[in-house]
Amino acid sequence: MKTIASAAVVLSLLGAGAAAQTLDDLKKDGNGGPTDNVLTYGMGYHQQRYSPLKQIDRQTIKRLVPVWNLSLDNNWGEQAQPIVYDGVMYVTNAKATVAIDVATGKQIWKQTLDWPPETPRVVCCGVSNKGAAIYNGKIFRTTLDAHVVAYDAKDGKELWKSKAADWKDGYSLTVAPLVADGVLVTGISGAEFGIRGFIDGWDSETGAHLWRRYTIPARGEKGNETWPQDTNAWEVGGGSAWITGSYDPELDLMYWGIGNPAPWASQSRPGDNLYTSSVLALRPKTGEIAWYYQFTPNDAYDYDACWELINAEIAVGGEKRKVIMQLNRNGFLYVLDRANGKLIAANAYATSRASTGTSRPSRASPASATSTSRTSPSRRSRASPMAISMPSIP
Repeated sequence: MKTIASAAVVLSLLGAGAAAQTLDDLKKDGNGGPTDNVLTYGMGYHQQRYSPLKQIDRQTIKRLVPVWNLSLDNNWGEQAQPIVYDGVMYVTNAKATVAIDVATGKQIWKQTLDWPPETPRVVCCGVSNKGAAIYNGKIFRTTLDAHVVAYDAKDGKELWKSKAADWKDGYSLTVAPLVADGVLVTGISGAEFGIRGFIDGWDSETGAHLWRRYTIPARGEKGNETWPQDTNAWEVGGGSAWITGSYDPELDLMYWGIGNPAPWASQSRPGDNLYTSSVLALRPKTGEIAWYYQFTPNDAYDYDACWELINAEIAVGGEKRKVIMQLNRNGFLYVLDRANGKLIAANAYATSRASTGTSRPSRASPASATSTSRTSPSRRSRASPMAISMPSIP
């Protein structure tokens, strides 16, 4: 790994851009904080991706012109959301992390990654990276060969690197990390390669591994009964978590969408296959499951549930409710109470031959046992083939 830096620009940042980002800064991102900064994936813990800025509107947009450009020298795709802090933009892709002066486009520093050239063979849907996280003067990212890395935000110096799993076993990391209550959280990829998915908590200062929450329960754990009991299907059952979860600091709950079960041939894994194609509400300090909600039992169509879980407060029956919302690929827009996981609404936004909107009872969650019902694709329609298959991007 090598660092390329512009010494003059780095020195100019020592006094200005070196200030540590606090948990309070992260909470205020997209929630009343400075609009000059973008400190979290989704432009706020709520992941609403909304900016109150008004300088660009229908009248002024025609006057937009390029001011600068910078080649990232990357032969793979660009999927990352940039992080912006104090005039510096931090951008990631599969091969590098780059710090850029927002005003001039000048590269401040660049850290390149050296992963084994064989690694892309265990990446199902694109060699990519979703972005970085920033906290306490550090930039955090994941790597294609399943490592988590921390850099000094000032000069790009590598501070620590921790291994999550062995890429040779089908694991990879493309997710943008989440910092919640001081814990750095990442989700694994690899459902198409026979993994058992998980979400990890890391010490942001040292890189020490704090906890692991498997997305598929083991033998003897609640939820494992939804997998065949006469095979090892649960051990290779998928359940990736490749899009960053949202977070409610008041409830101290993270909301992570869990991907498809494996293999896609669902007849080999009869049962609901928890917690695949579900949302998990987790405690950031411990990884404890507070509640879950499964959108697509025994998912046969790679519907996933990784998509962003948007936090909002909306009026329901004249009462203000804290909710999460997801436009699930199974064709329904779901609204859940984010305190307890109870279903508020599930309305079709598209027509799918695999979805009928049939309501079925939900199993109690491991901790709160509050989930009561769900609207989801019906088992009776599973034999109907879809006309178009949409692949996941891990």
